[in-house]
Amino acid sequence: MRALVTSSRNTFALDIIRKLGSAGHYVVAADTYAGAIGSHSKYLSAHVVTASPRFETDRFIADVRRIVTEHEIDTIIPTFEEVFYLAARINDLPEGVRLFAGGFDKLAQLHDKGSFQRLVERAGVPIPETVVVSDEDELHAAIARFPQFFARAVFSRGGVGLLTNTGPLAGKMDVADCHPTADQPWLVQPFTDGPMICTYSIIVDGRVTAQCTYSAPEQWAHSTGITFLAEDSTKTLEYTQRLIDELDPTFTGQLSFDFVNHDGELYAIECNPRPTNGVILLETAEFLQALHGVAPAPVVVEPGVERQIRLAVLADAFAERISHLGTSLHDLLHVHDIGHGWHDSMAMMWGPAALLHGAKLAHGHREELLKAMSEDIVWNGEQIEGMTPADAAALLDVHAQRI
Repeated sequence: MRALVTSSRNTFALDIIRKLGSAGHYVVAADTYAGAIGSHSKYLSAHVVTASPRFETDRFIADVRRIVTEHEIDTIIPTFEEVFYLAARINDLPEGVRLFAGGFDKLAQLHDKGSFQRLVERAGVPIPETVVVSDEDELHAAIARFPQFFARAVFSRGGVGLLTNTGPLAGKMDVADCHPTADQPWLVQPFTDGPMICTYSIIVDGRVTAQCTYSAPEQWAHSTGITFLAEDSTKTLEYTQRLIDELDPTFTGQLSFDFVNHDGELYAIECNPRPTNGVILLETAEFLQALHGVAPAPVVVEPGVERQIRLAVLADAFAERISHLGTSLHDLLHVHDIGHGWHDSMAMMWGPAALLHGAKLAHGHREELLKAMSEDIVWNGEQIEGMTPADAAALLDVHAQRI
């Protein structure tokens, strides 16, 4: 395989690069800035800087075309929301290259939290009651329905921009700062108490070929996981396959779902139509077997496997309250880092470059840093420059499915 891995700033992109490169595959990493951690792995054959898929879509597609041609790439593996721009412009990519992702219409249906809720209902997977609101009056009326509520934009990610009156994030965002519109509506649900359970799946031709179910015992600012512990996949594997069967029995790509474990019942919350850190818990041979679709049965990560982003845990140990320090120190001493066994330490040393990149995009607003770190590679439901009329129509259909 000659693979291009895009959005190499992500820890899970670095892991995919390591898995592919260590197995002898030719791997090129790409991102919109040179300091992306995955672009400095010793397992790379090359790394390239591209234009932003969000802000300079035509240039981004031209950059990808050039990389594919110059490096004779046969497979593109997206790791973040650049997948939408690649899928919408797939006809502009060189002939013969494979985009390891679903079609734009299916990805959009998964990413839009409103249409995703309807998909979940049709698949018969448990889901909290959901209200979609498109203006501020509707938002106020919806949150008044639930004594304990949880609200977020239909296009949101990474635990950023959450409105709730319950739990550790209560009051972190004010309702006056929430402005749903018809184009950018919000979801309101009753607060579903319980631990978050996440999944990472590889799907080939409509069949789940790998499944990792995991929790995040340690999180940065109650949002992004920094430690990852494998959990039982029995129920999540069943639910994931049900969702794929309902979505598209020919789907191929990487998907990640979030559930809440409420008194033993899993409730589907959202889908990230891309990889997440669950991939780190897969062994290299398991990942490659699943990617090629040759496993006779799904590869499933056994419960108890655990990894951490050591630099983030170390920072968290001193950023959080003193009572939290013991847990962080235990993790630092007893849990393997995501780089364990790779002997590729220089890659993670570029981690501060991601903060600098985010700070530049945040224009100095510290509270916006986490959001800004991915601002140039996200997709929030807009029409994409150069997309086909069929995909533009599909996008309107996805919006209609929210109701």
